[in-house]
Amino acid sequence: MQNILITSAGRRVSLVKYFKKECVRAFGETSQVHTTDLDPTMASACINSDKSHKVGRFTDEDYLDVLLKLCIENKIKMVVPTIDTELILLSSHREKFKTEKIEIIVSDLDFIQICRDKRKMNQFFLEKGFKIPKSIDRENPSFPLFIKPINGSSSKNIFLIKDESMLSQYHKENLDLMFMEYLSSERYEEYTVDLYYDKMNALKCVVPRIRIAVRGGETNKGITQKNKLIDIVKDKLSVIEGARGCLTLQVFLDKQSDDVYGIEINPRFGGGYPLSYLAGANYPEWLIKEYLLDQKIQWFNDWEDKLLLLRYDNEMIVHDFNY
Repeated sequence: MQNILITSAGRRVSLVKYFKKECVRAFGETSQVHTTDLDPTMASACINSDKSHKVGRFTDEDYLDVLLKLCIENKIKMVVPTIDTELILLSSHREKFKTEKIEIIVSDLDFIQICRDKRKMNQFFLEKGFKIPKSIDRENPSFPLFIKPINGSSSKNIFLIKDESMLSQYHKENLDLMFMEYLSSERYEEYTVDLYYDKMNALKCVVPRIRIAVRGGETNKGITQKNKLIDIVKDKLSVIEGARGCLTLQVFLDKQSDDVYGIEINPRFGGGYPLSYLAGANYPEWLIKEYLLDQKIQWFNDWEDKLLLLRYDNEMIVHDFNY
């Protein structure tokens, strides 16, 4: 039995559904997709999975032991993390799981540490030939400017500062915040790019999608676009040492000069990945083929161009629920 576990599943209903579909296609109805969460009864993705498990926080001392025991008891062969904060821990102990024939789909520790520190990420982009937004002197700032945390995710603690009146002492004194050039939507187009890296850290797919609207750090309206970004990314990031599985790259494309500004990389499935999947970039299938069926993945660019995603709120009903 080849079961898959998606950790910290939360609201990732679509991702669970995609893995369930690809699991059945590869192994039949006996295979299952499991999920974990702090409270599975209140997590919509857990309700949609074949089986859910309540676990503590990744900071708990026994978290790894609990997770490993859970995987062994439920015949889990692949673990797919979904949040930034647990990536370093799981990457550090990936080999421990491999001894039990359990694959954690996570990049190597060195690369994750680069992704988690925006200063290191900027240096990475420069070394790969991308431009980055200029740093702004917090003691003598120019406006407008953009502020974001050195370590952060989900668009938390970010600020667009249009003039001096919006700049508080909190901003000035918090050394965990970076001051940088603001890239306006009038001149720059913002893209999230879903990348797939195989076992050998080689790039196999590039799907740029325009971020038309964002809510809670995730694409709320977006459209796939086959453009020059594919060749640029393929040229500059054809191999990333330690990269594995789905990576989410954020860039800005200068409409006047075609320069590409690197912003960040999240080494995991992004919240907007469903658009790429529906366009034909089937990363769950490729992970199953690579890690559970020992098959090689070829370069893929046959996904649907100009596919529009419009998200909306929907209801999930659980009958006879005891609260």
